Amino acid sequence: MPSAKKATLIGLLAVLLWSLIVGLIRGVSESFGAVGGAALIYSVASLILWVSVGFPKVREFPRRYLVWGSLLFVLYELCLALSIGYASHARQAIEVGMVNYLWPTLTIVFAILFNKQKTTWLIVPGFVLSMLGVAWVLGSDQGLDLPGMWVNIQENPLSYGLALLGALIWAAYCTVTTRIAQGKNGITLFFMLVAIALWGMYAVGEQPAMHFSVGSLVYLVFAAIAMGFGYAAWNVGILYGNVTLLAGASYFIPVFSAAFAALLLRTPLSWSFWQGAAMVCVGSVLCWQATRKR
Repeated sequence: MPSAKKATLIGLLAVLLWSLIVGLIRGVSESFGAVGGAALIYSVASLILWVSVGFPKVREFPRRYLVWGSLLFVLYELCLALSIGYASHARQAIEVGMVNYLWPTLTIVFAILFNKQKTTWLIVPGFVLSMLGVAWVLGSDQGLDLPGMWVNIQENPLSYGLALLGALIWAAYCTVTTRIAQGKNGITLFFMLVAIALWGMYAVGEQPAMHFSVGSLVYLVFAAIAMGFGYAAWNVGILYGNVTLLAGASYFIPVFSAAFAALLLRTPLSWSFWQGAAMVCVGSVLCWQATRKR
């Protein structure tokens, strides 16, 4: 068992790894396709989790967690990977990632609605600010521009729709598993199910050819590490580390993610984008504070 300080550092490593996911998934999809690239990522990540976390004792799982947890997790990961992979260009992939990062705010709202989480008035400005931040990002370089945002979404409604659906599903997953998991962790099994689902999609649909190269394999390995070790590190952090510090750090993932994706994908981002990203972060923190104070 690691010390609390060491466990917290491991948990913060997860925040760093998750911040790389958008850029890495996009890099992999450019070489292997949206579905094939995601299938490869989750296959390799499953092996990483099997080695680092181990395979869970499924018979000990509550039946409801096994059914609902696996279903919601698989659906979320499909939405996440495919929304980024199907993006028309790198800038759009980063925007799609920002829509997905509505999940911290939505998780808290769901906890209030369905788990009777106590809250304060800060939840209102927090929720509004998060939504406003995403609208600001989707307005491209104009900031809050609703007609421009709509035109932007219409360019690729599938990617933006999957990202929003994923945020809703992950918020539901967090809300449901808190109530029914009974301390069990099925992350390795869930990743394997995601890989199986993606390979099934790859087999039945027309997919672009995979282009293997040293660069594409490097992206694949790092994406799988970010996914697999990210979840494994986060699990250590929340079990043995400073949960309050880790929760606060996780709300800044949208800004970190946009910064890393911009570097990895060599895509400059406008000042208005960073303003929107900051709004999403601040809104999430306000929602967190609204439930933490009581």
